[in-house]
Amino acid sequence: MDRDYFNSQRVASIDIFRALTMFLMIFVNDFWTIINVPKWMEHAGRNVDFLGLADVVIPAFLFAVGMSIPLAIETRYAKGDSKLKTLWHILLRTFALLFMGTVLANAGSRHHEDALFSRPVFILLTLTGIFLVWNLYPRAKDWKKYLFIALQIIGVALLVYLIVIFRDRRDNIMRIHNWAVLYLIGWSYFLGACAYFVARRRMILHAITLIALILLSMAGTNKWLGFFDGIIISNGALQAFTMAGIIVSLALNRYGSVIGIKKLLAFFAGAGAVYLLAGFVARNFWIISKLQYTPTWVFFCTGVCLLFYAFTYWLVEMKGKERWFKIIMPAGTATLTCYLVPFWLYPIDDMWGHFTTSLPNVIRECPVGLIKSLVFCFMVIGITWVLGKLHIKLKV
Repeated sequence: MDRDYFNSQRVASIDIFRALTMFLMIFVNDFWTIINVPKWMEHAGRNVDFLGLADVVIPAFLFAVGMSIPLAIETRYAKGDSKLKTLWHILLRTFALLFMGTVLANAGSRHHEDALFSRPVFILLTLTGIFLVWNLYPRAKDWKKYLFIALQIIGVALLVYLIVIFRDRRDNIMRIHNWAVLYLIGWSYFLGACAYFVARRRMILHAITLIALILLSMAGTNKWLGFFDGIIISNGALQAFTMAGIIVSLALNRYGSVIGIKKLLAFFAGAGAVYLLAGFVARNFWIISKLQYTPTWVFFCTGVCLLFYAFTYWLVEMKGKERWFKIIMPAGTATLTCYLVPFWLYPIDDMWGHFTTSLPNVIRECPVGLIKSLVFCFMVIGITWVLGKLHIKLKV
């Protein structure tokens, strides 16, 4: 690994790892439209001692977030950004993710019977506001510059209006939903980015932080947090995935050219195996539960992420197979846009008479139903690619 790893604008293996994770996220999120999904592919129940494919997706995504954090921050420093400006960027990005997660979770909930807009329309209007505000507009110096500013102002006004008029079925105003995906990602990003902002390349501090988060997960699962039980987001479990990604990114930069990338990948694979072993041991004390954020779930998922990324790096960076994943790359380079595209498609489908869920059972039932969901994934990624060509791409 070259020493300018942190100065790279993009690292193909990370983009592809993120693209594969986003592909899986769209895939499992579409399961509600099909019938008889195999148990091993679904989310496990809160009190069920089981790890489904869907339960690994968020950990893998947060692992990718962690790998990207050192690259993003070091790139900002390389461009001349000050520490204050970098910290401000972290805060703005965190706010954007928390805000999007909150408004989308409320928009997707059941609305008051006297609501001005139906739920599908409200979701579409919310998405319109989000895209107007956070779209990555082309650089312009003429009248287009003021047009783009005007569009952002319109987006802000639209979102404020929707927040003010929103009432759920119990006549409550908008409130925070801790389960919202972007909300959880926002807090995990914030902790990881702040940790890197403070510690930079000091590996030992990140390792201590990771251990502390795992211990916090154990304490939370055992209900030892007292007043803080339920206040600390995910009991540190989700943040542990992000910290693990940061450490992997640091290891690639520091040791890739020192001990050799093959040995480093072998170390990642070995660490993954150790995590899996720790999961089996921890299962004697806690069940595997994503919804309870148990340390067993943390161990198993981190082990899977380490093994999966080691394989992805070997395949992409060492064997040069990046082109194999070209068709899904928009999911790795325009990830937030890709994630939100289904939020457009489902409400539109709802307004058109639930076409997706009214298909014949022979199409919706597995295994054909799984093929339908795979086709949906490629359609979402294709739309993301088209939007990118039209200069519609979210950037936070």
